Amino acid sequence: MYTSLQKFLLSKAPVSSDALETICSCFESLKTKRNQIVLSYDEVAGYYYFVNKGAVRLFTITPDGQELSRYFAFEDTFVTALPSFIDQKPAKEYLQTIEPSELLRIKREDFYRLVRTEPVFAAIYTEILEMGFIVAQERIYGFQGYDVLSKVRWIIQNQPKLLLRVSNKIVASYLGISPSTLSRIKSKL
Repeated sequence: MYTSLQKFLLSKAPVSSDALETICSCFESLKTKRNQIVLSYDEVAGYYYFVNKGAVRLFTITPDGQELSRYFAFEDTFVTALPSFIDQKPAKEYLQTIEPSELLRIKREDFYRLVRTEPVFAAIYTEILEMGFIVAQERIYGFQGYDVLSKVRWIIQNQPKLLLRVSNKIVASYLGISPSTLSRIKSKL
């Protein structure tokens, strides 16, 4: 169950076997069904998740009922509603598994204890934050001024798993277009 997490940690930094054991012992397994909500809007995020298997998305719902997907996490990726996790205020988004998933989750208290006591974990957390910032910036700048076809090409180049594993409806909510427009564009590629 912890093999993927161990490989992920070791790929980021040299981790002693003692530190690896300490880190992994703080995580617990969570198996979910397809479309299961693991964090609701207005709930305070108490866990950080590592995706062992499956897919997770962060999304919100507009006042008129439209879903807007913001982020996707596939295998070997960490995910949470980060603003809520950090400041312990109610989340402004949902965290949902979009495939049957196997997650490892760590409680906020344990997470920050590891950040304080395990320098390698603190370094990995910093890298996760930096990479998340880069991905968000690439998406923002990548989508500015892009027409629909260019947005879909950007997805193909930068996040190809989306078109292979996520429904057109959800991908369209990420791109800010209708599912029918996405289907039409995909048929042209």
